[in-house]
Amino acid sequence: PAIGHPEAPDWAPPAFPEVRKHALRTLGQAWRTRQSERKDARPSPTQKMERGFVGVNASDINYSAGRYDPSVKTPFDAGFEGVGEVVALGLSASAAYTVGQAVAYMAPGSFAEYTVVPARVAIPVPALKPEYLALLVSGTTAYLSLKALGGLSEGKTVLVTAAAGGTGQFAVQLAKKAKCHVIGTCSSAEKCAFLKSVGCDRPINYNAEHVGAVLRQEYPQGVDVVYESVGGAMFDLAVDALATRGRLIVIGFVSGYQTPTGLSPVKAGTLPAKLLKKSASIQGFFLNHYLPEFRGAMDHLLKMYAGGDLVCEVDTGGLSAEGRFTGLESVFRAVDYMYMRKNTGKIVVELPPSVNSKL
Repeated sequence: PAIGHPEAPDWAPPAFPEVRKHALRTLGQAWRTRQSERKDARPSPTQKMERGFVGVNASDINYSAGRYDPSVKTPFDAGFEGVGEVVALGLSASAAYTVGQAVAYMAPGSFAEYTVVPARVAIPVPALKPEYLALLVSGTTAYLSLKALGGLSEGKTVLVTAAAGGTGQFAVQLAKKAKCHVIGTCSSAEKCAFLKSVGCDRPINYNAEHVGAVLRQEYPQGVDVVYESVGGAMFDLAVDALATRGRLIVIGFVSGYQTPTGLSPVKAGTLPAKLLKKSASIQGFFLNHYLPEFRGAMDHLLKMYAGGDLVCEVDTGGLSAEGRFTGLESVFRAVDYMYMRKNTGKIVVELPPSVNSKL
């Protein structure tokens, strides 16, 4: 599922001499510097080595296609998020972080073995687990969008499209926590079973049932809130299914991301009349516009997960044809896997320790 991704935070990488002296870098994500020219930096047998993880998001296609910032020319680093170990600290970061600490972060160029991360965007996490990475963008997008725009309350009906994906899984669970009736669309019987396991009241396998027909027959009064990330024909079905004073939250439109424009056609000509007829509304959500609330949302989700109140399903590609997503060379497979709609939960690529690192 597509989600609202932060674009590059407002910072620039320091000059190489500064990086050599004062880098906060996390094992598992990377920003290579001239430190790679250093010799005799091979880790000793006793050096602690930890793995790291990077998250794959639908909007990685938009970024790599130049839609987020057309002024950026290739080659450039892609990737939005990671979780890894702090291995060096700048002076300003040393008061708040320690070497060896596990942190999650959103930063440009995260598809790399090392990355320079401003201390202000690093969030301490209890351990190097991919589940914490699932919360970082996907979880906070669901939490903040539903809190700010959903108006959830007991008894309301919520439709989540791409419900078994990285962010959909959290929208389902958070809506259930608000005592709503939750409908979720997905692409297989296995995903329907997963959705039921996290509380979805009515999973719809759109390869076995027609979503529009199910909504008309089983929910004739319409749905109160739609958490929509697919776009195109699914968006049109969701608009038609809105109840009086219903709300549709657009967090993406993944069905069109692989087209030249990044968009799938929708029935926009009839949209004003449909909204007017129902006093309904459509609002977009982009995580960048809610960054002041981000850290609080992440803290809340971490507490929910620690307390067993939230499932963080991750997909590391174990069922893919070529096996687990391990190493940077597997990122392209992970993106293809997502667009083939094969994942259940958040797609995560594991980056094992770089035993030959010269950094």
